[in-house]
Formats: sequence, structure tokens, C-alpha cells
Amino acid sequence: MSEAPTHSPQPPGPQATRVAVPDGLTVLHADDALLVFDKPAGLLAVPGRGPDKQDCLSARAQAAYPDALVVHRLDMATSGIVLMARGIEAQRHLSLCFEKRRTHKRYEAVVAGDLPNPLPDNGWNSIDLPLIVDWLARPRSIVSHEIGKPSLTHWRIADAPPPGSGMTRLDLHPVTGRSHQLRVHLQAIGHPIVGDPLYASPEQEALADRLLLHARRLDIEHPVTGAMMRFEAPCPF
Repeated sequence: MSEAPTHSPQPPGPQATRVAVPDGLTVLHADDALLVFDKPAGLLAVPGRGPDKQDCLSARAQAAYPDALVVHRLDMATSGIVLMARGIEAQRHLSLCFEKRRTHKRYEAVVAGDLPNPLPDNGWNSIDLPLIVDWLARPRSIVSHEIGKPSLTHWRIADAPPPGSGMTRLDLHPVTGRSHQLRVHLQAIGHPIVGDPLYASPEQEALADRLLLHARRLDIEHPVTGAMMRFEAPCPF
């Protein structure tokens, strides 16, 4: 495969704002129907089980925007773009965009090992391996050709690493959105994400103080205007 699917979205319009809400959560865009945040690594996207897991992006967002509703989520260890809807109609529209794959997502990651691109002109490679949650070792997921759900990830080199670094920076385009998809797919080809406590070796995990995975870009239809909009959050590592 030489190129991943692309859209021709419009950048956020003049109604977009960049403000700080309580606890330093960064808002990339805010209007009457749509909120877009840059989630820091280490913050839950939604509440977890127990009183010590109630601080999360959705709770912080709702403190500033009481009508904010969850649409999708990122792993706690992953940083980057998360959007929320303002009101049930916007939530339904945005959720359908994710369900029907009318979104275009790009991530950036640093993986362990030197991973050359076998395709000319840094074309897009594919990892097509079915995934299923490992119920005996949750929250881990595993590759299962017997009962796994179809899962597809495209990757290419994002930047040339320093010689001898033993790491590779990748540009990732997940077509499907399975639990831990990027983390499991990259482990399956022998290059787990650096800093990953679930899928990397202890030595590979110790190379960074966080999971080096960031949701860098999201293209999606605006729930009111229907225009394709593009949101970007610079990679912090």
C-alpha cells in the first residue's frame, strides 16, 4: 500500500478558541456543538472504578462545560486529541462518525528497535491482525486468528532516528479502533512502543518515563455544519 486514505478537511473556523479549563486541561477548539481537548499522558479519559479514579478528562471538561458528553476515549497512558459533544444530538452524530469510520486519525509513536520501511518513497505499510481482549489478563489485548475482530493499522517512518539510537519514530493511521490496537499491532511485528508497561519488555519500557504514543491529528465532520474539520496537537516527545 502506497498511501493511506485522505480527506480534504477545512481547518477550524474563526469560532475556534484555545483556552485553559480547570486543572490545566488544554482546549484546542470549542463551539456550541463540539469540544476538542489535548489530553496529557497519565490522565484517564473517563472515570474508572473506585474513588481514586474519578479525576479524568471528562470530569474536568464538564466542570467548565456542563453539557459535555463523551464520544470516544484514549488510553490513560496515551496523550493527544480527544473530542466531546455538547448535547445528545451532537453526541449521536459524532459517535456515528466513529462507528462508520468517517474519521481520519493519525498518531505518532516511538518504537523499540530499528524498523526500516521496505516500501519505496516511505509508503504506507499495513498490519492486518485480528485482535480480542485477553479476558484472563485484562486490560491486555491479544492477536487471535480464531476469535479476534478484524483490525487494521497503517504505518510509515515519521522521522529519521539518530544513527544507532535503537528506536524508530512512526506515523500511524489506525483504520479500526480496537482496544490497545496500535500497542498490540506494533508488539506483534517485534517493535513495541517505548515506555509501554503492558507490551514492551522491562528494558524497552525503561527507555522512557511514559508511553511514547500520541494522538496527533483527527479529521471529523462537524455535527452541525457537516464540514470536515482537522484538529492537531503537536507531539510532546
